[in-house]
Amino acid sequence: MRFEDLRLIDPLVRAVHAEGYERPTPIQAQAIPHVLAGRDLCGVAQTGTGKTAAFALPILQRLMGEAAPRAGAHPIRVLVLSPTRELAAQIGESFAAYGRHTHLRHTVVFGGVGQEAQTQALRRGVDILVATPGRLLDLMGQGFVKFHALEVFVLDEADRMLDMGFIHDVRKVIAVLPQKRQTLLFSATMPRDIQELAGRILIDPVRVEVTPVATTAEKIAQSVYFVDQANKRRLLVDLLRDPAITRALVFSRTKHGANRVVEQLERAQIPSVAIHGNKSQNARERALTGFKRGAIRVLVATDIAARGIDVEDISHVINFDIPEVPETYVHRIGRTARAGAEGIAVSFCDAEERASLRDIERLIRMPVPVVSDHPYPMTASAVSVAASSSGGPGRGNGAGGSSHRSGSGAPHRSGGGSARPGPGGRRSFRGPRR
Repeated sequence: MRFEDLRLIDPLVRAVHAEGYERPTPIQAQAIPHVLAGRDLCGVAQTGTGKTAAFALPILQRLMGEAAPRAGAHPIRVLVLSPTRELAAQIGESFAAYGRHTHLRHTVVFGGVGQEAQTQALRRGVDILVATPGRLLDLMGQGFVKFHALEVFVLDEADRMLDMGFIHDVRKVIAVLPQKRQTLLFSATMPRDIQELAGRILIDPVRVEVTPVATTAEKIAQSVYFVDQANKRRLLVDLLRDPAITRALVFSRTKHGANRVVEQLERAQIPSVAIHGNKSQNARERALTGFKRGAIRVLVATDIAARGIDVEDISHVINFDIPEVPETYVHRIGRTARAGAEGIAVSFCDAEERASLRDIERLIRMPVPVVSDHPYPMTASAVSVAASSSGGPGRGNGAGGSSHRSGSGAPHRSGGGSARPGPGGRRSFRGPRR
């Protein structure tokens, strides 16, 4: 099946192809026709399965198919709720990429940063709003957000919302949305609270489900280095001086971070290039071609830009930043050890990322071996923070606890632990009318 077979309009198909995708993933093939038909939908799928495109593409087509708003008027027609700012930013980048040939506007709002730029974007008007619950409620309380024209509501990562304690905020948002709307709910698992929520907000929904991330590749050697954020780039330079690292894919959480990593590597005379959403399509294609041919040894990428990359003989995947979403880790490291080859996955973890590492270990059901013998060990104060976030120094693989050493910094070989969904079984679900 091709994207054209899903009856997507040409501007969207061209945008998808420009991102390097030729065929839809299972969740996209199942969900897109139902969303285009206006049905409410319950999607059981994890991050990394392509679910963002599964709702973003048909939403963009729906908005494009309706009359364009009068000049200067862009009321909020779509709301996407996401549990974390990292996920919200990724969703925003996806709408930007897929909607590049449309007149539609979008913006992303989340906490932890000043709100001025966000409120300015809202004043100018947006068709699509991607938001985290807390900041959205703040902006609603200040009168910056109105939902009178809302047509589609997407609740993404519903079970993660529950785990993070946001479900009450989500209910507050839902309470002010128009009753007449299309609602799409996505969740990796369906615990009872999420089933009950889905039953209240979905009308005669279609349920689509795809197989979750199953395992980490058995031939991937995994390791983690505990290091202060300020020393991560120095540690990366130190590791990349090893000629055994023949082709490395380095993951950065942000576009700005990817650029800074490349600047540091270039100063150290290590050929590298960054690819992310701010790069032109031609620049990204040149970078990827150079990486495939071996002219560029190190490719620094964000998760969005790395989608669709399929390069053989990647010797190392390096998580410069630990991903907030555990399944993202599995997909990242799976880019090495292709076609029966062996591969190495290295992660840098600072004190604030310790909780994310713990989530990853819970998903893959094994500890990631720690390399403690390296030039930039975590400072004592940071070790204390990391230890407290992991429940104390007694954890075998936590900062400040016992660790695995590998004399030259090479990680230990680890088995392919099973990456299974978290608690909450998948039960059959039928949602009554609101």
